[in-house]
Amino acid sequence: MRIFLSTIVSSGNNSTASISDALGVIEFDQTNSIVATGGIARKIRIYSLESLLPHESTSQDVHHTVCLDHARAGDYYICTPAKLSSLRWKPGSDGRVLGSGDYDGVVMEYDLERRIPIFERDEHGGRRVWSVDYSHCDPAMGASGSDDGTMQMWDTRSESGECVATVQTSVRRSAVCCVEFNPFGGPIVAIGCADRKVYGYDLRMMADPLFVLDGHRKTVTYIKFLDSVTLVSASIDGCLKLWNSDSSNVTRTYHGHVNNRSFVGLSVWRDGGLFGCGSENNKVFVYDKRWSEPVWVHESSSTGRDGFVSSVCWRQAGEDQCTLVAGGSDGILQVFQGKRKSQTG
Repeated sequence: MRIFLSTIVSSGNNSTASISDALGVIEFDQTNSIVATGGIARKIRIYSLESLLPHESTSQDVHHTVCLDHARAGDYYICTPAKLSSLRWKPGSDGRVLGSGDYDGVVMEYDLERRIPIFERDEHGGRRVWSVDYSHCDPAMGASGSDDGTMQMWDTRSESGECVATVQTSVRRSAVCCVEFNPFGGPIVAIGCADRKVYGYDLRMMADPLFVLDGHRKTVTYIKFLDSVTLVSASIDGCLKLWNSDSSNVTRTYHGHVNNRSFVGLSVWRDGGLFGCGSENNKVFVYDKRWSEPVWVHESSSTGRDGFVSSVCWRQAGEDQCTLVAGGSDGILQVFQGKRKSQTG
């Protein structure tokens, strides 16, 4: 796989990078043509992929990087009442509804066509919501994980966002840092926690976990399904782990990036079998699921000495060509494109 930097999007005068610009989350919509970002700046920015990739190189060997500013590249933005830690497109909404979780413990939905909030839920006692997701079996059902030590499932069809189920994984109420429903249609939701474990629950029977993945040495920050039984987790112990949920065993551990204190992002390109993550040494790392060492590393163009790559997202389209978007603690967005090397012989 050959990967190159296609576009850099900054604030225009990025000579003075500010922590207030830090990007915490990047999400492609279901059509893989729209990108949403959020973070400390209290703004949801919406970009079309077409605007982020204003040119397509005609050469397979020579590539040019385009520099844009957010005002020029973005379609529009929506101001939010608090700093954002999570965004998730609502399945079946045709890219119209976007859910968010924020630092004030509030879950909201936004109608992007009208650019207004249409749903609000505040049941985590003001504690930060780290992650939100929607069920692919029933998109009206969502879940949020919070610093209050719970994962709560709720129904957006109810005006009050009725709580359907609450899970507290540990007596010590360890923070729930990541939540993901099985995107392949199974009745499973996986959650990663500050107690260093990943828990999987069957939505039809939430009393006890269906599986527990125990192997990280520190807080689990991200969990992603690669297929219906294979999951990838990230932790501030500085490694990624590939799991088989049927056996609860670790298949492979990935090392190379630096991560011992911050959320640096994790995304999987399912068709290509690649994982992307950020790093506290200001680099973007790509791993192939087959090998423990990174297959590609790119150092960010950030000017800040203490900057780091804080979020990543793969475009889920195609098997031979890929797009990876990465965001930094300085607010800079980078768009990478890749193409599989041609096979000969």
